[in-house]
Amino acid sequence: MDLLVFVLVTFGGSLFAGTLGALLGLGGGIIVIPVLTLLLGIDIHYAIGASIVSVIATSSGAAAAFVRDGLTNRRLGLFLEMATTVGAVTGAFVAVYIGGQTLYVIFAVVLGYSALAMFRKRHAELPVEVADHPWSARLNLSSSYPDAVQGKVVSYNVAGVPLGLGLMYIAGVVSGLLGIGSGALKVPAMDLAMRLPIKVSSATSNFMIGVTAVASAGVYFARGDIVPLVAGPVAVGVLVGAMLGARLMVRLRSTAIRQVFVVVLAVVALQMAAKGIGLHSA
Repeated sequence: MDLLVFVLVTFGGSLFAGTLGALLGLGGGIIVIPVLTLLLGIDIHYAIGASIVSVIATSSGAAAAFVRDGLTNRRLGLFLEMATTVGAVTGAFVAVYIGGQTLYVIFAVVLGYSALAMFRKRHAELPVEVADHPWSARLNLSSSYPDAVQGKVVSYNVAGVPLGLGLMYIAGVVSGLLGIGSGALKVPAMDLAMRLPIKVSSATSNFMIGVTAVASAGVYFARGDIVPLVAGPVAVGVLVGAMLGARLMVRLRSTAIRQVFVVVLAVVALQMAAKGIGLHSA
């Protein structure tokens, strides 16, 4: 493939990935990796290295906007980040021992689970009757955010803190293993286990994913899996897309965000499952 075409396709796919990544709190890796592997034929280990860079770019582009708009629960994000960072380092070291097709299958399973979990709550605008967990009360994790669509300030409690912390470690392992930013697990964990509003889950996930990715990026760089020719246009495209996605998210209803989440995860999960079981040529 011509170099200019390669760069333009990579940039275009990354722009789309960054927009969806910021909108859904997924980091963009779930789009970047399929574009690089399925469309451009890049080895999945190099694609994961570029995706790690894209996750950092997404977080940098979207997190500042979400913090400014009052959507991010920074206190909760920093608390949960302790578990995801340890998990990310674990996953980065384990990834070198796992074959490419196995990574595709793991990727598909993670995304399929997330899609199913979110589909079950596709009509829910806001969580109701959420009791504050004792850890949340002690750590002052509950908060509120201004919802521009509803025209009011929404207050919320935080449930299931221990379960959420455990799921965040698993999410960190997935991030280091697959280079997807782990938002595919972080958002459902906060939305379903901790019962946060979907906008808060997405914004807080964007706040967290950059730190998680940095924890594993050094390992991928030292191993030579981050190739500048691939990671460069990915980072630029994702950064621009993330800023667009951050502006779009505050203008959408929570149900619309959740429905987009389900569709994106389901489509990519099917694509990667097909790749993992050999229905597409390498």
